[in-house]
Amino acid sequence: MLTGTILYALINTAILALMALGFNLTFGISGVANFAYGAFYILAAYGIWGIVNLLHLPYPVAIIVAIVANMIFGALMYRFVLLRVRGQALSEVIATFGIGLAILELFSYFGWVGFEYTLPVFVDRSFAIAGTYVDFQRLAILGFSVILVFCLWWFTHHTATGLAFRGIAQDERTALTFGINSDWIATLSVSFGAGLAAVAALFIIPLGSIAPGEGYDVLIKALAVCIIGGLGSTGGVIAAAFIVGFAERFTDTYIGSHWTMIVSLAAILLVLTIKPSGLFGKQKELEERI
Repeated sequence: MLTGTILYALINTAILALMALGFNLTFGISGVANFAYGAFYILAAYGIWGIVNLLHLPYPVAIIVAIVANMIFGALMYRFVLLRVRGQALSEVIATFGIGLAILELFSYFGWVGFEYTLPVFVDRSFAIAGTYVDFQRLAILGFSVILVFCLWWFTHHTATGLAFRGIAQDERTALTFGINSDWIATLSVSFGAGLAAVAALFIIPLGSIAPGEGYDVLIKALAVCIIGGLGSTGGVIAAAFIVGFAERFTDTYIGSHWTMIVSLAAILLVLTIKPSGLFGKQKELEERI
């Protein structure tokens, strides 16, 4: 039982990290808290479903089209909305949340709700690991999350665009003196974040069904993980995903599923009480701000 709990806790950790990486990437580079993130997640899922079931195109084509469309939509949202309120944190939150709310409620209005709205698993097969059966989709999430974290690290350390991302994130004024266009980099960061939301939906949605309400859940979980780990810190996101992921699974197994959310919120409160900026956050602590 313990082995199975640990295994599923690791998978839950991978799911949470996959949900949060796109939100964290956007905020870490552009400073924009994209509250439309959950809507992008659901938009990609419905996009893939619609392309496959309504347009009857192959599944791989639907995946590529949905991810690219999400990235384009994210870039357009920044260029035509966020660019006009850049630097006004409250306005950014209101604008992105309003866009996300409109997208999710539009799907609800048209009645796109039900178990028929789902995405197929990659391989319909299960494996026995240390006496615990785990389906291939969950193992794929675990493996892909590890690969994605490594690829993001390589991208930000060994490519020109990635280094520009790090430059803007570390010191925007200095980066500007080196000719880095901060608005263009911010556009790319929002676009990449929307693309990562689509990738997360591609892997996670097959475990359940597509529903507009899932967009709010994804946004809340991404926010929780990013706040605990420290907004803008990839290492913090991974550490926070471990904390929340293991807390949820052990609570579900040994205490009861109805306590899962309470324990997760307690973990958030505990971390923020000890370190308000998050585990690896670089924001100033309260005593430094006064």
